[in-house]
Amino acid sequence: MTPNGAVAFALLVIVGAMIAHDLAGLLIILAATACFALASRRAIWSALAWSAGIVLPLALFMMVVWVGIVGRAPHEIAAGLEGSRSAATMHVAIICLRLFIIAFTVQAAFLHFAGWTPLRFVGALTLPRTAKKLLVLTLSLIDTILQAVDRARTALIGGGLITRQRSWRNLRHGWILVQTVWLTVITIVVGRTRDKWPVEETLARLEGTLAARVPGRLTAPDFGWIALAIAAGVAGLR
Repeated sequence: MTPNGAVAFALLVIVGAMIAHDLAGLLIILAATACFALASRRAIWSALAWSAGIVLPLALFMMVVWVGIVGRAPHEIAAGLEGSRSAATMHVAIICLRLFIIAFTVQAAFLHFAGWTPLRFVGALTLPRTAKKLLVLTLSLIDTILQAVDRARTALIGGGLITRQRSWRNLRHGWILVQTVWLTVITIVVGRTRDKWPVEETLARLEGTLAARVPGRLTAPDFGWIALAIAAGVAGLR
């Protein structure tokens, strides 16, 4: 499978999950995504755990609001019906399963290219060179954000505003942590774009590297997975 095929499959699955009518259709799409993940021949438990970790807080919040407090689904409220908690539960399940499919599809695509570097992956995509350059530079800033979080947290702990362990002080000063992280990220990014990248000629080197990489054409496995994604999306509409 090529990166172009993986991106096409992921986009088709995401679109199918967004337009699926009911829970049965979403389960069909999830089954197609699970097959795609298993085809990577890598352990998928980390991808499942990561996706579930994203969905679980939303699921708990929606269960409290729609099932516990409101007790009706949105479409029942719009129609002026009395509604039921079972319909509200189904509404929450559909929303959360959609989000889970989207997260799991992205992680499944990553599994197929776990041994690739981000630069190699982006270079193999059929995109304008400017778009590739922006994508590579954006990905390079992920580590910058992690460094900013670590620096901001260390500074605030040293200043006595937050603690290392969970505490009420962390909740009270959480917004200060967010602001500190944001300012730290801006400072690091400005320093890189103004000083580091020009000195190291990062943009020129990146331009040459991307120009030397020829995007891969779609292969037979790509078309097979794309057909599966389309079929699952069509089945989800029925």
